[in-house]
Amino acid sequence: MSTNAVPAENPLRKLFEEIVYGCYSQTSEVNDAEISSYVAGILTDFAETEQLYRIRDRRGRPLREVSDMLVASDPVYGDAYSFPREREVRKHIGDFSLFFAGMFPESAQWLRRNQQESLEALKRAGKESYYIVSQFNIFEFEQEAPLFARLADGFDACANGLTQVRKELDRRRLLPHNVTPPPKLLM
Repeated sequence: MSTNAVPAENPLRKLFEEIVYGCYSQTSEVNDAEISSYVAGILTDFAETEQLYRIRDRRGRPLREVSDMLVASDPVYGDAYSFPREREVRKHIGDFSLFFAGMFPESAQWLRRNQQESLEALKRAGKESYYIVSQFNIFEFEQEAPLFARLADGFDACANGLTQVRKELDRRRLLPHNVTPPPKLLM
């Protein structure tokens, strides 16, 4: 499901699972253990910057903007050379969008003059990408497809839950103060 770049027994992963499950179970909107575990995996993986920017262009440079990732996911006009590659990039766009929409919604200020419009565009890209991943519902992807359908449907609630996760991390003083995400996430 998640890339699981960090093993399940890693203390950081266990911490994120505890916090995400706690924040998500407090709201009936996201009271789903499988989603909580998946989102904890995203946080764990994205603790490593190379995982956050693991999608690369043809020259091997990391893609930092969702608009570039969307182009890379296109099997006809973009760089997705196979359906599994399209799915991989779309899954990453969903994860990336959820991460920033929930953990750093203020990052939208760099996207456009209208922060709210930019945040909504980021959420749309994430929802659409998770929906597309859910449509890969055959062969080795069949069992995961329903999870991505739920992530697409509950994207806003998951992002709101991640905002609570960030507040909990701040409360525990586990995030450095004044953490600012990189600019230029989308279009």
